[in-house]
Amino acid sequence: MILLLGASGYIGNAFAHCLAQRGWEFSAVSRKQVDYTRFPRLLELLKQTRPEFLINAAGYTGKPNVDACEIARADTLDGNALFPERIAHACLVTGTPWGHVSSGCIFSGAKIIQDGQTRVEKDLTQADCRAVIERSPESVQGFTEVDSPNFSFRDPPCSFYSGSKALGEEAIHGFGDRYIWRLRIPFDEFDNSRNYLSKLQRYRKVYENVNSVSHRFDFVNAALDLWHVKAPFGIYNMTNPGFVTTRQVVEMIERIRKPARAFEYWQNDEEFYKTAAKTPRSNCVMDTSKLLSTGIAMRPVHQALDAALKNWKSE
Repeated sequence: MILLLGASGYIGNAFAHCLAQRGWEFSAVSRKQVDYTRFPRLLELLKQTRPEFLINAAGYTGKPNVDACEIARADTLDGNALFPERIAHACLVTGTPWGHVSSGCIFSGAKIIQDGQTRVEKDLTQADCRAVIERSPESVQGFTEVDSPNFSFRDPPCSFYSGSKALGEEAIHGFGDRYIWRLRIPFDEFDNSRNYLSKLQRYRKVYENVNSVSHRFDFVNAALDLWHVKAPFGIYNMTNPGFVTTRQVVEMIERIRKPARAFEYWQNDEEFYKTAAKTPRSNCVMDTSKLLSTGIAMRPVHQALDAALKNWKSE
């Protein structure tokens, strides 16, 4: 039996759906049933149910976005760093392998290869970076699982949300058998306030940048497959291979969805952060070679985005 924590959330709901679709026995425990955020209750739950695997899809993301985490710092720190640590200790005591939904938002930028040299650029909106992205996208490489987070409390500036997620990874490092699944900007074909494509279609203005993104169900199925094939435990970047610019996604929306509105862009970072955001945002490219080496593949990013928009289901 698989124990699922956080089933009521955006990602947890997808885990519940995919587990049911596969016919795998699982138990989605709510905090109303058992306050599993308290260590004694969690430890008791594990000893009573003896799951063969635990999935932690719970966390604190803030509503409507990560700006809310700047205010609710105690909740953010507890949900994204202290709670995973409590899970790690409980799973170590009971010998329970587990998987933790983390985030690629602990990175900023990408690795740029030019003239045989590789450099890390944290700001991909710079003119020289844009030129490389447009003319030779193959020269843009993502961060790997061995790279240290560069959008964290240890490498500021960062959002409080991203800092807490990076601390969460540190807190569970070396504790028992566990996967760390790094999600980035989730999307799929179902209209939802948490869906990246829904957000873009509703924003008054959109922010142009470069990112790796994760189709919600591609992510969940890949995470479950890692456990199913008994892939080595550790950290995995779980994004659809490749990267996209906001402008490319908007062009896909215009071509496929044909919205009545015309999209406007923020002129620059200064205007965006002055008007639309209170804390720095992570924009980055992730390397998925490690996931692919296990034989588990998520669809290329443009293919996944195209399919989601062509099969769009409004609320």
